[in-house]
Amino acid sequence: MKRLLGITAMMLTFAVSAGAQEYMDLRYNFNKGELFELEQKSKSETYMTVNAIQQRTTRDYNNLISIEVTEVNPGKAILTFRYKELKFNFNGKNQNIFVDAKVSKPEEPFQAGLKKMLDQPFTVDLQTSGIINKIDGLDNLLDNAATAFSSLKKDEQEAYKKLMKDQFGTDAFRGWLEQLLIMYPAHGIKTGTQWEESVPLRGGLIGRIDLYWNLQTWDAQTAKIGGTSKINTDKVQLLTLEDDIKATAEISGSTSSNYLINRSSGLPSICVQNTEMNGTYTYKVNRAKRIKHDLKVPVKVVTNASYKIKQMK
Repeated sequence: MKRLLGITAMMLTFAVSAGAQEYMDLRYNFNKGELFELEQKSKSETYMTVNAIQQRTTRDYNNLISIEVTEVNPGKAILTFRYKELKFNFNGKNQNIFVDAKVSKPEEPFQAGLKKMLDQPFTVDLQTSGIINKIDGLDNLLDNAATAFSSLKKDEQEAYKKLMKDQFGTDAFRGWLEQLLIMYPAHGIKTGTQWEESVPLRGGLIGRIDLYWNLQTWDAQTAKIGGTSKINTDKVQLLTLEDDIKATAEISGSTSSNYLINRSSGLPSICVQNTEMNGTYTYKVNRAKRIKHDLKVPVKVVTNASYKIKQMK
């Protein structure tokens, strides 16, 4: 009888342990001095039809960024980012800019600007949940980089400054980082758990991104997570587009993501994302730009991106 009771107790203990193991906690966990390397590859294509003429703009990025854990506090960490490699290709409106920040190209001022960004630190204040509190130093870094354009004509300076801000400014950087870094729930999760967060659109458009994640599988070292997002602009807010055109945007879209998470740090070892957005800009009357009446401009944006993060020390 005692043996039977002992076996029963062991079975109950095993069942409780197995049940407990179904749940796990995911959060960002760092130690001061740790160093990571982030490889970013992204290609974005924008199609706009203005007065029945289609315009195509492409932007390609191939960047390498170091991430050093410089401060760890309860509930958050300070991560110091530095661009180690910057390769950028812009093609649109009869303009083709291909630059490698490490390769001199005297005829292309944008290369000199990107070169000034290499190895310069800026910080991200990150909660253990994945919420970004703030980004410091990146705007100052871009201001310094823009001095590379000082010998150009005023309008050329402004065009290059805008291009740099649109591609590498704080809003643009935070926008893709918020979609790369999963925002983890405060409670334990198990296979099949779904959760969501919402953040503002950044980098030009005004609106919201609703982010959804689900835990697919996990083990002691890794977790596979699927993600989607729903993107919607505020159709009444006025924007300033290229060439100083004022417009509103009625654009919606979605992103699908797949993550392989390193449970030790919480960072994605691999992330692959695909985004498609469709809608219209409404250009507002502007005599200087020869826009005599509100003009509907269909737009489509397709972006494919991949990221790899590995720990260096």
